[in-house]
Amino acid sequence: MLPAAVTLVEVGPRDGLQNEAQPVAAAQKIELVHRLQQAGCREIEVTSFVSPKWVPQMADNAEVMRGIERAPGVRHAVLVPNMTGLQAALPTRPDEIVVFGAASEAFSRRNINCSVEESIERFRPVVAAALEAGIRVRAAVSTALGCPYQGEVTPDEVERVVVLMKAIGVQHCGIADTIGIGTPRRVQAVMERALKHFPLDDVSGHFHDTYGQALANILACLQMGLHVFDTSIAGLGGCPYARGATGNVASEDVVFMLHGMGIETGIDLDRLVDAGAYISDVLGRPPVSRAGRALLARRERAGAAT
Repeated sequence: MLPAAVTLVEVGPRDGLQNEAQPVAAAQKIELVHRLQQAGCREIEVTSFVSPKWVPQMADNAEVMRGIERAPGVRHAVLVPNMTGLQAALPTRPDEIVVFGAASEAFSRRNINCSVEESIERFRPVVAAALEAGIRVRAAVSTALGCPYQGEVTPDEVERVVVLMKAIGVQHCGIADTIGIGTPRRVQAVMERALKHFPLDDVSGHFHDTYGQALANILACLQMGLHVFDTSIAGLGGCPYARGATGNVASEDVVFMLHGMGIETGIDLDRLVDAGAYISDVLGRPPVSRAGRALLARRERAGAAT
């Protein structure tokens, strides 16, 4: 039984833009969020409160959060790496924070110089403070299907992190294929482990399209009843610590597939394509989204015929 409706978490403004070397102005980021809201997106990762030394593209985080006209019913999330990030984020009134941990020990030690368990334990006071402030907490488990340093990551390793995240009080657990190496049966095996500890409503998938498997992996999750997925407008994004990892699965492609299957998303595909075209123009390149490019080309053909 496939779900009748799916919730898409739009991560383009944060995960999509964070690694762009070309500066994107705060006003352009705010405009992108507004366009996504107008398209019907109800879950948006807006920015991250990390040190500008490490992620200079997100240095305008507070300005962007203050500049957004918040549409009713839209949840605006921010990523925070530690208590300093949370304290900086709180005055901007996020509806949700995102914390993260790797399933791979090699990835954790290579990037933050500590074990997986130590990295998640550091989030315990962050999660507690956010919950006390009435802010929802979502976790992301990265490198859940493979690691650029250690290679294979087992379902046991993923489940260990899911259990640790549950223990510190997170309310939702996202499983992320950081380097886009997952395939449908492997994805299902990992999701089964997450569903042992979180209810169906509180498990989601985050897929990169490095090997062209993202849509197939989403379909595999749909077949399990999963109905929450991260997507990125115009296929923006990647992982700064995973060399060769291409962007997140494109929002336009996922919406096109879901609507073709008769699954509701609440998103206006035409407006979503407009949002993808807007940010792609800002960046000076065409959208990565195949559906986005095809629909834009069809519009051009229709315009030329009139």
